Amino acid sequence: MRILIADDDLTYRVLLNDVLKKCGYDVLESTDGLEAFEVLKRSDAPELAIIDWMMPRMEGLEVIRRIRAFDTEFSPYIILLTSRGEKLDIITGLEAGADDYLAKPFNVGELQARLSVGKRIVNMQKRLAVQVEELRMAMNHIETLRGILPICSFCNNIRNDDGSWERVDDYISLHSRAEFSHTVCPECMERHYPECEIEDSSDV
Repeated sequence: MRILIADDDLTYRVLLNDVLKKCGYDVLESTDGLEAFEVLKRSDAPELAIIDWMMPRMEGLEVIRRIRAFDTEFSPYIILLTSRGEKLDIITGLEAGADDYLAKPFNVGELQARLSVGKRIVNMQKRLAVQVEELRMAMNHIETLRGILPICSFCNNIRNDDGSWERVDDYISLHSRAEFSHTVCPECMERHYPECEIEDSSDV
């Protein structure tokens, strides 16, 4: 999983980079807020980010606010990193849109634990997005079945959206969860197999 480190302090960047790479993360680095914002607003932005509060060109809080203002399918999990540890600072950071808060100097074990939470949430978001897409496709199929279907007057085949024709049972099986078991109705039995006597099952 990819992660962005945004911090103008070289010491912290080197420390974070070393820890995160040992944990198996693909690490990107930014040295100021504007550069971090440009990375995070891309369509291929990393799923996780550690952003320092105080940075040149754009503060971390402003980076987070601008990223949260984007209407995107996926939004990165952001940990705000800062030397500010007062309760009001934590509240301010979370209200700006940070998912978590980590004070400098940080404990490596705590950092790893907080990132594990972030990974779980990101993976849950991905699974949810897949389920939403599957639901959308299912609803589209339902709407297709509820609409007007071109059907041949002679063979009863149905015309697809691409102009091809297929059997009614094949079409319905493809666009729904219905399954077919073939049998013969009484009228067709009498028409095609007149020699077979159909038992009267009314008294059964």
